[in-house]
Amino acid sequence: MEMKTNAKEKQEKPLKWWQLSLLGIACTIGTGFFLGSSIAISMAGPSVIFSFILAALGTYFVYEALAKMTIANPQKGSFRTYAKKAYGRWAGFSCGWVYWASEMLIIGSQMTALSIFTRFWFPGIPLWIFASVYALLGFVVILTGTKGFDRIENLLAVLKIAAILMFIILATLALFGIFGGNKEVSFPTTFDSFFPNGFRGILPSFIYGFYGFAGIEIIGLLAIRLEKMEEATKAGKVMLFTLAIIYVSSIGLALIMVPWKDFTTSESPFVQALSEYALPFVPHVFNGVFIIAGFSTMVASLFAVIRILVTLGEDRDAPAVLAKKIKKVIALPAIAVTLLGVIISVILSLLLPGNIYEYFTTAAGLMLLYNWFFILGSYGRLHEMTTLDNVKRAFGFLLVLLAISGTLFHGTSRPGFYVSIIFIVVIAIVTLFMRHFWKKNPPDPKEEAPDSIFTKIKL
Repeated sequence: MEMKTNAKEKQEKPLKWWQLSLLGIACTIGTGFFLGSSIAISMAGPSVIFSFILAALGTYFVYEALAKMTIANPQKGSFRTYAKKAYGRWAGFSCGWVYWASEMLIIGSQMTALSIFTRFWFPGIPLWIFASVYALLGFVVILTGTKGFDRIENLLAVLKIAAILMFIILATLALFGIFGGNKEVSFPTTFDSFFPNGFRGILPSFIYGFYGFAGIEIIGLLAIRLEKMEEATKAGKVMLFTLAIIYVSSIGLALIMVPWKDFTTSESPFVQALSEYALPFVPHVFNGVFIIAGFSTMVASLFAVIRILVTLGEDRDAPAVLAKKIKKVIALPAIAVTLLGVIISVILSLLLPGNIYEYFTTAAGLMLLYNWFFILGSYGRLHEMTTLDNVKRAFGFLLVLLAISGTLFHGTSRPGFYVSIIFIVVIAIVTLFMRHFWKKNPPDPKEEAPDSIFTKIKL
């Protein structure tokens, strides 16, 4: 059954490692970085740089675990399939539905954000119209198949990288006085100036560093298309190293140009850093960048949740109809269910009070990190681990745990943590309920048996 699935995947256009890296950048750079970094700065001050560096390191440890499992045995269900093999059907079921639910909430918030950004230019048009247009465009991209998805995401990736590089160039020129003005450079020189709020400030900012790198699950789903599967780890290294460099450089420049206390959480730090210079095009350019970034990550999320729904249907962890495809290409039932979820999510984002919906989206981001525990755990169970592997895996657990627990140290993110626990409890109850039916209708043992080529491979 799984070998047939993999054969079908090979019908999709194969990717070179650098193409996977570029797609990874496209699926990762979103509004979470462009806007969320201002919240992180307000919490940690200049020490936010460490939040992004450590988040990059932690993300790499998780991605490496996922990549090595993919190299050993490529699976269309990626992380949820490995969780199922490592811990049993309950893990694959809960992992898949936790991911689907969290991404649906995130997609709703992305569409709302896109609509708000667009009203910057068209203030008289209702938000729901923009949300509907972006939803329609997103599903059109999905319906074009992998070829259309690749082309659009690659284009948007180049545009997002170009925008960040543009900021770095403009910021550097501004610091050298090219745009006039006599602005003092804000550079921390003491421990207290670098860690103005101490470790209680850097801990809650840690989660926003991870938000900037969220998306490795999507890369795991795409990695099955690599021409040379052994290059999955290389693709991730290049992707994460590139992201870390441009993130740290751009945030570092913003902090040098503006004292950290002057940043507000309602506006991107990059727009604020250039706001005092006579550059009237900056707000418009970055508003366009926010739209591109949000749309790109939204489409990537749509791709991921549809594929996860299909694999859940194939494994009978969701109604089997969700696995059906038109002409073996278009997963129409899964697309329809996702569209319904998007509509509900957008309605909630528009109707609920802003702070309440923020709790839900924070919870959704945390739920993605809960799945990273499954990835690291599955890696340890399914592979023969070297001492170095165990050390990196332990540090991966520690860094993700620090990011999650850090949300308890700030009033902005603390409610989101509690909401995420409620979501997990609900999914756990549903999983226990489903186990009752699984006992009555056990699957074919051949489908549940781990692949002999996958068990305990040393890479």
